[in-house]
Amino acid sequence: MRAPAKEQMMLDKIDLHLIRVLNTVLTERSVSRAALRLGMYQPAVSAALKRLRTLAGDPILVRSGSGMVPTDAGLRMIEPSASILRASSMLFSDARGFDAATANTVFRMAATDYLDPVFLPQLVTQIKTRAPRSQIEIHPLSALADYRAQLAGGQVDIVIGNWAAPPDDLHMGRLFGDDVACLVARDHPAARRSWDSATWLPAEHIAPTPTHPGAKGVIDEHLDSLGLQRNITVRCAHFGLMPAMVASSLLILTTGRQFCDRFASLLPLKVLPAPIEFPRMMYYQLWHERTHASNAARWLREQVRSVATTLRKE
Repeated sequence: MRAPAKEQMMLDKIDLHLIRVLNTVLTERSVSRAALRLGMYQPAVSAALKRLRTLAGDPILVRSGSGMVPTDAGLRMIEPSASILRASSMLFSDARGFDAATANTVFRMAATDYLDPVFLPQLVTQIKTRAPRSQIEIHPLSALADYRAQLAGGQVDIVIGNWAAPPDDLHMGRLFGDDVACLVARDHPAARRSWDSATWLPAEHIAPTPTHPGAKGVIDEHLDSLGLQRNITVRCAHFGLMPAMVASSLLILTTGRQFCDRFASLLPLKVLPAPIEFPRMMYYQLWHERTHASNAARWLREQVRSVATTLRKE
């Protein structure tokens, strides 16, 4: 919808320099101090202020005793003008380069919680150490999440997870591989005697809630390829809660060994080899063409790779 002609004419008379003068004069509350801060001659600032007063139909800044104060209209202009200047500074900043130390970037990631449990905490620590002014949003990969649409629409910058066959319509970076193992309670019968597929398959298993209806994880996809099916009696959307459920039951959790090892050191659990040979679980980060050339997004992907390297088991 086009702006009315009168409003459009007014917008045509406003440039970014004028906005900068407006914000500086209002925050300094002095034409002379504003001139010093802007590196301009005082008459030039006074001329710009005169133009602003004409456009606003308001004095904007008035005398009060020995100083000057903003009018009500002037006060209302401080934050909008500051917002315009912030936005303008960001407009081409990513094209010029990315300075992590000063960037106010919001990094948005979607990740599974069956990664090594120290991965995301280490990643957040590293990002905040190197980009202290940044913000971080971590979104779940849930049954309701359409990560392809989220990447395409800009709701997330990267997706981190494991796929037997990663989607080929997105950019992909391999992070690390992990062997498949089983986590059981320390007093589970299998912890005292060996098992095979004949005893493992009908035992009680716990597994994550599918990421979307009909979806199967890498464990069950592989079992399907062998014509086998395990007995899943518990589904849980919160992977990080599963070890505690396993510790006090006869449930079996089959997942990456790194995840199992972390929790076995914290709870009364034991890590056992899977009685069926599984391919290694491969973890990736995925991103859309939309952010492929972005300097900020490229920096984020490098941090993910860097932290993954410390956890990688090849």
